[in-house]
Amino acid sequence: MAHVMTRLRGWFDVQDPGRPGNTPDYRFSLANERTFLAWIRTSLALIGGGLAVAAFLPANWPEWLRHLLSAALILLGAAVAIRAVDHWSRAENAMRLGESLPVSRFPAGLAIVLAAGSVALAVVVFTFV
Repeated sequence: MAHVMTRLRGWFDVQDPGRPGNTPDYRFSLANERTFLAWIRTSLALIGGGLAVAAFLPANWPEWLRHLLSAALILLGAAVAIRAVDHWSRAENAMRLGESLPVSRFPAGLAIVLAAGSVALAVVVFTFV
């Protein structure tokens, strides 16, 4: 639990001047923020897609499938948002301390999950059309 609280605290006090290290070059800090915002847009698109699936899939689709797809997209969007803020914070801290930027396998994992979901959805669409 202490590790979780430390991580959460790191998300909100990255710009605290009392933190160890040096203030990063603003250009790199702003680039990090733009990357964060791109991930947030991805998160919002996934959540919006989940809501659209819940509201607009045809009535001849099984209800359980509609709920499963919408829940999966909404939860994936939430995971992307959490990962976005965590990566932003870790990158900002690394820049402050002059360390290497954190490596993230999340984009590759997200791409694999979305590709597999797309193939599964294509199978479902051809089954119900």
